Amino acid sequence: MDFGSASAILDPETVKLLREPLDATVVHSTTIIDEYLHAYDSWIKTTQLNKFVGLEQFEYKVFSNGTTESFDKFYIKHHSKRFRCFKGDYMYHRLAWRNDYNWAYLSDAPVAENDAVIISLPFADTGDKHEKYHELMRECSRLNVPVLIDCAYFGVCRGIEFDFAYPCITDVTFSLSKTFPVAYARIGIRYTKVDDDDTLFVYHKINYHNKIGASLGLKYFEKFSPDYIPSKYIDKQLDFCNTLNVTPSKTVLFGLGGDEWKQYNRGGYISRLSFHKQYIKGLDYASTES
Repeated sequence: MDFGSASAILDPETVKLLREPLDATVVHSTTIIDEYLHAYDSWIKTTQLNKFVGLEQFEYKVFSNGTTESFDKFYIKHHSKRFRCFKGDYMYHRLAWRNDYNWAYLSDAPVAENDAVIISLPFADTGDKHEKYHELMRECSRLNVPVLIDCAYFGVCRGIEFDFAYPCITDVTFSLSKTFPVAYARIGIRYTKVDDDDTLFVYHKINYHNKIGASLGLKYFEKFSPDYIPSKYIDKQLDFCNTLNVTPSKTVLFGLGGDEWKQYNRGGYISRLSFHKQYIKGLDYASTES
């Protein structure tokens, strides 16, 4: 069986919505992005399974092609700094930094003044808040180190306190790619405290956006809450974890195992099993699937 990678569950109801016709004339709309940003912000705040602290401090919202476009802008903005992340975080960072940027894992050296930090919340390797999250935020605030918080797993998690009330946090970004089967539509949002006129702001000001993605996002915001997936699949998650003798994550996609699952270790202290395929096919699906 393959428990690697992580992707949205192909939930029948969310797939059904994807099959509905989409009016392509939205590409000429001058208002849809503002509608989308307002709806996304409101949608996030409807969660009953998670808690937000400090998101209201981030006054400015712009469309982002998934979370990834926000990462790229953060890299450009802080290109002269040393980038930092934890082992087990989204591998895109390491791949992006490997040739042209100075970087180091947070476990390799203390945070320093000329650093820039990215961390996922929930953390990509565990689906929970990283155990050193608050310690890291306090140290980055003390040193005036900019931090981007990647909330790509919001929409498949429960019991997470999203605490953004730290002065070091400059960017917070969300995406629907792990929640609904829309990864290739690149539907995301970035929050910042200031308008520094970077290229995401430039796109926003000249209305140069992925309006098809925004239109699709609006359909999902209207029909499904951010608690829909974690509420629907928690029983299957607990059943799978019990069967496989692994620990349930706060992100419903995952179970957390030890050395017996080391083929799924992503560089951290735990082995992350992703159940997104098995939720639809069951644990007894053909093990020969590639």
